[in-house]
Amino acid sequence: MRHTRTAIALAVLSLGLGGCAALGVGDTPGSSPGVEGAGEPWMLVEVGEATPSPVPSRGRSAAPSPDVTAAAPSPDPNCTRIWPRTEKVMIPVEVTPGAGSLKVEWPTQYDSGYRVTAVPQALVSGAQPEPVWKTVAAGTGCSMTTTITGLESGAAYIVWLDAPDTGHERDGTRHLYSGRSGIVYPL
Repeated sequence: MRHTRTAIALAVLSLGLGGCAALGVGDTPGSSPGVEGAGEPWMLVEVGEATPSPVPSRGRSAAPSPDVTAAAPSPDPNCTRIWPRTEKVMIPVEVTPGAGSLKVEWPTQYDSGYRVTAVPQALVSGAQPEPVWKTVAAGTGCSMTTTITGLESGAAYIVWLDAPDTGHERDGTRHLYSGRSGIVYPL
């Protein structure tokens, strides 16, 4: 009796682990009976050739390409204010909320004109409205200031700053000298 239970347990275990193939039922290993393509293996392996190792050419020797950096210019020694810098923002921005407005201040850099906008953070279904940019001419002082007006009091905004006249990289893309605030709320 004990051997019979053991044989039944092994048969059930064999079916569970090997399915019908454990009983010898089915076409070939890896095939499904009654299915188109039955008898074909699931994975085809083709014999190939090893790729040859690269051989150095006898042409010009490789020269290192110059590193492209996005370093900020040295600050004016006459300007004593220290602006915080982060890796994500090239030009630091300080925003002061006012009645339906935001006063934006940033250090003068790059001999460039600037443009600023306050981007509303309210959810909008569909296409997002284009930001309305305010142009600010290049200045000569230590910092630049402008005020964005006509904003909704208590609404969330993020201020974007762009310096569009900062030149271009060798590949033609514009330098990305820009700044951004955190979320701010006009009074």
